[in-house]
Amino acid sequence: MPSMLPDGDPAPASGELPESALRGLGERSFGFYVHVPFCVTRCGYCDFNTYTAAELGPGASHGDYADTAIAEVRLARRVLGEARLPVETVFFGGGTPTLLPARDLGRILAAIDAEFGLAPGAEVTTEANPESVDPRYLEELRERGFTRVSFGMQSAREHVLRVLDRQHTPGRAGQAVLEARKAGFEHVNLDLIYSTPGETDDDWRASLAAAVEAGPDHVSAYSLIVEDGTRLAARIRRGELPMPDDDVAADRYLIADQMLGEAGLRWYEVSNWATGDAARCRHNLLYWTGGDWWAVGPGAHSHVGGTRWWNVKHPAPYAQRLAAGHSPAHAREELTAEDRETERLMLELRLDSGYPLADVAPGARPKVAAALAGGLLEPEAFKAGRMVLTLRGRLLADALVRDLLT
Repeated sequence: MPSMLPDGDPAPASGELPESALRGLGERSFGFYVHVPFCVTRCGYCDFNTYTAAELGPGASHGDYADTAIAEVRLARRVLGEARLPVETVFFGGGTPTLLPARDLGRILAAIDAEFGLAPGAEVTTEANPESVDPRYLEELRERGFTRVSFGMQSAREHVLRVLDRQHTPGRAGQAVLEARKAGFEHVNLDLIYSTPGETDDDWRASLAAAVEAGPDHVSAYSLIVEDGTRLAARIRRGELPMPDDDVAADRYLIADQMLGEAGLRWYEVSNWATGDAARCRHNLLYWTGGDWWAVGPGAHSHVGGTRWWNVKHPAPYAQRLAAGHSPAHAREELTAEDRETERLMLELRLDSGYPLADVAPGARPKVAAALAGGLLEPEAFKAGRMVLTLRGRLLADALVRDLLT
């Protein structure tokens, strides 16, 4: 089952936010995340807040979900008041959003537009499993205002997909990219996972080659993380599969950066590559650069002006609270200035624009100098006043951040 929600302070039933969160509202980028928690089956590695039909129980259904999500959009408008908040990005994630009819996704998007207004040129993304869409579905998404689609490819090797419990066949993700292009999507992402037990370097190279051949303008590649409570973790614990190796993961990352770079995709965040600025995922950049977003859906996490809150986890109580006119928020926390600066360092250092040296705490400056001497930071960017990771630095980004914060 999905992981537990974090602890926090009680969230008011009205959804009301503290005055500090509303201060400066509209001066920062603003977006919506819409969580669609439905899946046909649960992948063995997945720790996300998702539910199969057998797990939903009474009080939650695919058919009612769009209306429930729209109720939260309207709650967001009431809570945020009359501030002008043109929505720059909308991201439908899950789960598998495309298990809902395209008209339902379109209705939720239309409600966001009606309540807040979509900014000119707004980016509107949905995640999709390759097997959950067909050409007509993609055409309808495009007609309803979606501008970007992200397919979960993971691998091009059948035995790797089998370990991950993925349902699509090798080649289907590439075909889906072509269908999305024909439907009018200029921006298409493929998600890949490396270091799956049983995957070889040749398997990974084949997956990258297949991804590049499909012609997306964006690729995300993540090292497999074994989460407690998943089927994959249980199989590893029983000795059926080996634990992913960190050194192997580093080698796979180097292979990815080389092959994607040769294909014209340049890194802009440690795990993300794009063909140019227009192809970058603007919604994720909103997260990484400290914007505001309202997250709709069970278990979804929102952030506005330094206040973070998260909704109840299961779709049934989520729907029940909204039907009663209450906020579905489970708990919240107000970030201190120190918390926010720590998160800023953690996120901005992963970007190709880096983190300003002037904002480094005095006590951490000797460690920054050591990172430069150790080849983790770009010398030219350093001279210009920014910490930007080298390729070696990207491999050690998490360790570097930990070092700077201790």
